[in-house]
Amino acid sequence: MSAESARTIALPAGEEIAALGQGTWYLGEDPARREQEVAALRLGVDLGMTVVDTAEMYGDGAAEELVGEAHRGRREEVFLVGKVLPGHADRKGTVDACEGSLRRLRTERLDLYLLHWRGRWPLEETLAGFTDLMEAEKIRYWGVSNLGVADMAELTTLPGGDAAAVDQVLYNLSRRGIEWDLLPRCREAGVTVMAYSPIEQGRLLNVEALDAVARALGATPAQVALAWVLERGMAAIPRSGSPDHVRENGGAVDLHLPTEALDALDEAFPPPNGPTPLEML
Repeated sequence: MSAESARTIALPAGEEIAALGQGTWYLGEDPARREQEVAALRLGVDLGMTVVDTAEMYGDGAAEELVGEAHRGRREEVFLVGKVLPGHADRKGTVDACEGSLRRLRTERLDLYLLHWRGRWPLEETLAGFTDLMEAEKIRYWGVSNLGVADMAELTTLPGGDAAAVDQVLYNLSRRGIEWDLLPRCREAGVTVMAYSPIEQGRLLNVEALDAVARALGATPAQVALAWVLERGMAAIPRSGSPDHVRENGGAVDLHLPTEALDALDEAFPPPNGPTPLEML
């Protein structure tokens, strides 16, 4: 994959971002792997995987510091996503948490800032914090993560709640519950869906049915799993701390799954036949 061939997906405001990005959960926690992880993040940007997702929770800020180091001098090439912990998500806490993330990331703004999951603070408080950050030009867009149908319905009833750009949720071949209700609702509302753990943290790679499809296509199981998410019109943010794995993931952008492959995957990983509680990792 080259930067020129990267697929894109539109945010509600119309801005196009890379459909295949990079996650950072568990990165930055092992000093022995730091050089390799920095190289992996930089390579991902070279390959067009310019959406980089991180959070204050990851390694208590260590992942943010790693991202800040990896993208020094390249900030304008990256669409940077951060998240506020639910315990910090009152109005002032949201602002304070974002400012802490900005310091660790060595940047003056985030492109997208998400509520990591719903906690004790009313959504109104978090929205007020997002508004303050938008007005201060410290974030460009805001959104949510791990919010299901009922939470999204509540969000849209609040003043300004219909401006959410993204709902980032767990979605992959083995976690298809959102297809029944959440995904259609987000699309109806114009909210972009971003899939985290699109390879189920590597657990999908040992499934024979996925391996068989990959062999038939001359691809790897990871590439097929990622291409499957991309073909559903979602963004995906697989984590990889290895340049080799980043190159492998990047190959998913050029992989298009024929009907027979999609049918085989549906048989092995059936879609939901009714409402399913939102799953989280």
